[in-house]
Amino acid sequence: MSMKWLPCMLAGLLMMMLLSGCSGFLTGSANPAGGQGHAVNDNVTLSIFANLHTAQIPKDTIELLLEEKTGVKLDIQWIPNDSYDEKVNASIATGTLPQAMYLKNAASLPAYKDKIRSGMFWEIGPYLHEFPSLSGLKPEVMNNISVDGKLYGLYQERALSRQGLIYRKDWADKLSLSAPETLDELYEMLKAFTENDPDGNGIRDTIGLADRSDLIYGAFKTVSSYFGTPNGWGFMDGALLPEFMFPEYIHTMAFFRRLHEEGLINRNFPVTGKADQQDLLINGKAGMYIGAMGDIISLEAKLKTNNPTASLDVHNRVHGPKGYGVWAAQGYGTVVLFPKSAVRTEEELKKVLSFFDQLMSPEVANLIYWGVEGKHYEIENGMAIPSGDQKLTDRDVKPYQALLIGGPSTIGGMLQPKFSLPAKEKAEKLTLDNESMLINDPAAPLDSATFNERGVRLYERIMDATYLFMLGMIDEDGFQAEVDRWLQEGGQQIIDEYNVSYNKGIAG
Repeated sequence: MSMKWLPCMLAGLLMMMLLSGCSGFLTGSANPAGGQGHAVNDNVTLSIFANLHTAQIPKDTIELLLEEKTGVKLDIQWIPNDSYDEKVNASIATGTLPQAMYLKNAASLPAYKDKIRSGMFWEIGPYLHEFPSLSGLKPEVMNNISVDGKLYGLYQERALSRQGLIYRKDWADKLSLSAPETLDELYEMLKAFTENDPDGNGIRDTIGLADRSDLIYGAFKTVSSYFGTPNGWGFMDGALLPEFMFPEYIHTMAFFRRLHEEGLINRNFPVTGKADQQDLLINGKAGMYIGAMGDIISLEAKLKTNNPTASLDVHNRVHGPKGYGVWAAQGYGTVVLFPKSAVRTEEELKKVLSFFDQLMSPEVANLIYWGVEGKHYEIENGMAIPSGDQKLTDRDVKPYQALLIGGPSTIGGMLQPKFSLPAKEKAEKLTLDNESMLINDPAAPLDSATFNERGVRLYERIMDATYLFMLGMIDEDGFQAEVDRWLQEGGQQIIDEYNVSYNKGIAG
């Protein structure tokens, strides 16, 4: 080749580099998803670790469309759930982490806090204002995933509170009872379901409430929030203290003690499992179930198998001494972090964050959650109806749901499901209504070395004492004695460490 062509070739190559961008991302170009667009460049990829909850790696149908809509070439490593932590730990040891790493689940975050503090992952909080969708994520959830007051990850949404009442509507109608609006009315409904023959068989063989051996997801914590008890931890005289040191917790125990003494609850509830608890409602022996309102869909289907004329309803607002309130979960199912070993510059981090910002556009979010319209779902009256081919959905779509950032409450235009059961639709509406009266846990983002080491074992003492009180086996003095032992055996250290962590977060 003649050397006279060299300047032309160099000029052409230079022009190609300017058009393509050195990194392969072209910010500001148009794309179907809207926002800050990126053109696809097959030489540049975004590497991701994602948790696989299905038996097989998905087909690339959704992935190819996702690349087309975001302009980013994806390298997704699908890691089976059972071996996820092993793979991540091996990648940390060998320095082969991806640019974006989803944690296994919400419970995994505490185990990564020391690694986060060591500087292994990017702090992303200062950059989020540059991204219109990411900056719309819920502040209370962002606080829950923060470390020492700083934000290092993005979250995948879970409902902040699904808690409420599921009760026999046909029994309530027969006894001329409406949904309980106060704690007194709640008690009266449970009493009527026990004593006023709601099933009409002439025998006193029913109880008001079916409960189980779970102080959190059973009835206790939800009723406790109606009394105004803090969620996990609360402030008293300017200091953080555990919920069981508040008088409202004692009032809740006294309420359940009364239910037990009067036979309005299954007497063996401290040793009852969830299946047996639900069976009491399904088999017509109990009139109320307090827990996740979404459980109504399976409970009503099974109840109607036994009694076609039976019906259930849901309710979420019970007025207590402090007004309305319901305890809030942490609001996330998993968190995605950005390792500095793979994302080497601030500029590269912003490009990665831009991709995740696009994941929150309605078009992209619906793609990864619902799949392809006409193949994986249909739209009726603006709502999504999943395909009846569950195998197709599991194969093509379900794994990609693990990539979702945010969720329906933070993604405007994300399709909602169309429910065949009116009570289920009502449960979803009440779940959203719960967000107007949440009781958040101020200790959610905090740390205590003593709690990490002994907290679960120490809490068993409080849990046992709570059940003993509700069963009438100890009084308030006996319960306080167990709290004092908790304090002596490490509880006071936990209190001190949480308060130090809280004050550090404020100072930071």
